[in-house]
Amino acid sequence: MKRTHETIRGVFARNVKNYREVLNYSQEKLAEKAGLSVQTIKDIEGCRRWVSDKTVLMLAKSLNLQEFQLFLPEKYEKDKKPAFKALSALKEKVKTYVDDQFEKALKTGDFSL
Repeated sequence: MKRTHETIRGVFARNVKNYREVLNYSQEKLAEKAGLSVQTIKDIEGCRRWVSDKTVLMLAKSLNLQEFQLFLPEKYEKDKKPAFKALSALKEKVKTYVDDQFEKALKTGDFSL
């Protein structure tokens, strides 16, 4: 049983680190975005700390992922990094655009498309 627990923790730790690196986030930047301490990020990536469901949610959101993606055991393929990075950037642009349009609608009262 212990071996399975270590494997899950190891997969999670590697995924957090890999996705963080794809986004060019330092441990400090990820900690800030997720509302965690830098030491917590270091402990997670070093397999020294397990996380709560709340922490999984905060990390996934900060890395632009669904929570389950942090637990997928497949090896992270380097050729997927550019595609993930491009999709993450696009997601942020769309989110910013939608937020801007929402704020504009609230200010002007014009809710038409």
